Amino acid sequence: MSGIVSLTGVEKKYREVHALRAVDLEIQKGDAFGFIGPNGAGKTTTLKILATLLRPNSGVARVCDIDVARRPEEVKPLIGYMPDVLGIYDDMLVQEYLEFFAAAYRIHGNARKKVIDDVLALTDLGGKRDAQVRSLSRGMGQRLGLSRVLLHDPQVLLLDEPAAGLDPRARIEFKELVLQLRRMGKTLLISSHILTEIGEMCNTIGIIEQGKMLFAGSIEEVQKKVRPGVRVSVRLREEVETGKTHAEAMELLRGHPHVEALRPGEGGFEVLLRPGFDDITVVSQDLASRGFRIAHFAQEAVDLEEVFLHVTKGVVS
Repeated sequence: MSGIVSLTGVEKKYREVHALRAVDLEIQKGDAFGFIGPNGAGKTTTLKILATLLRPNSGVARVCDIDVARRPEEVKPLIGYMPDVLGIYDDMLVQEYLEFFAAAYRIHGNARKKVIDDVLALTDLGGKRDAQVRSLSRGMGQRLGLSRVLLHDPQVLLLDEPAAGLDPRARIEFKELVLQLRRMGKTLLISSHILTEIGEMCNTIGIIEQGKMLFAGSIEEVQKKVRPGVRVSVRLREEVETGKTHAEAMELLRGHPHVEALRPGEGGFEVLLRPGFDDITVVSQDLASRGFRIAHFAQEAVDLEEVFLHVTKGVVS
């Protein structure tokens, strides 16, 4: 199945700087794709190429199967690009700001009023309609920027560091807004170097470093490559007088046929199952049958920080 966004062998050079090196990428319709990498890795360059603001030196970038370099005017109605630094007009009111861009998108009359009302409701800016743009907080400004790119109902949203500089509350609210856009069927490409927010908003990721795409795919796929075996955290209600302790439980599991490794953890211990075996209930049943009282037993997810550290060391390719 062809992706709604695709890059094939895309290269971009700025004089002596090689910003992108033969980047291949495919994003399916409805995906929220998290684009991860350090500053200067090539994230913004990729987004600007997809937004028709830069031309690649070689390779092809497509949105909805349209070559963005050859047919940019056909691509522009399909995308909404929100840069990391918003170009907003401080002297305008929020309503005036959106009126201006709606006119630029050739949205007129009652249709303009309706779409502005809709985006203000979606971004929870209805109460700021008559506020000056300069009076908005950073979080409100980000919502206004997102309102602008939603006016023409684009299929693909390109968001460059959308949560940068937001306070914790504004970041949570912005994450909920992104999840709402996913439920509406929008396809999102979100660049960030804040790994926790990407893990909460996105179902697929790409990791880029020094212009090279190191990995692109679902979070589950990269997790399996980084950590082939399932990891389980265990905490018991220890009964020292009967010998039912964490140390005794670890000794029992040390010879288990499905256990790869064990290690002490905070208030308990961790069990790493052998690759290919993911039925964690076998371990809990064995412990319970031997009289151990289990207080906590859960599979541990691989966080994106661990994924990023492994991938950028070349473990995943």
